[in-house]
Amino acid sequence: MSNQAPNQARVIPLRPKSTPAPAPAAPVAPARPAPREPLFRDLVGDVLRRERLAQERTLKDVADAARISMPYLSELERGRKEASSEVLAAAAGALGLGLGDLLSLAQNELTRHTRSRTRGRTTTSAPYNGLCLAA
Repeated sequence: MSNQAPNQARVIPLRPKSTPAPAPAAPVAPARPAPREPLFRDLVGDVLRRERLAQERTLKDVADAARISMPYLSELERGRKEASSEVLAAAAGALGLGLGDLLSLAQNELTRHTRSRTRGRTTTSAPYNGLCLAA
């Protein structure tokens, strides 16, 4: 039986008493975040801009030829918008490229970017440079 009187309230702590914080450990160098893979829209945008500038053409000229707005083409080049295949084909066509040419150039950019990131390290990717055979 309890030593307390039956009408006396008991206090039940909701949280356990806090324990002192442990001493801080030696400072650890922050881990470097893993480099992020480039986005498809960034790769395509880089190719569009590079091709336009190589031809010494303006945004307005290419946008008019592709029948898309100049601000939209600018956003595509900066990787701010995801374009449909129709828009990409129109922009590529305005630059004298086919959609396959545009995608091939973007794939080359991705390969170059990946190689620069993995130089000096062993990778686990297949050594077939994108070639895949299926049965």
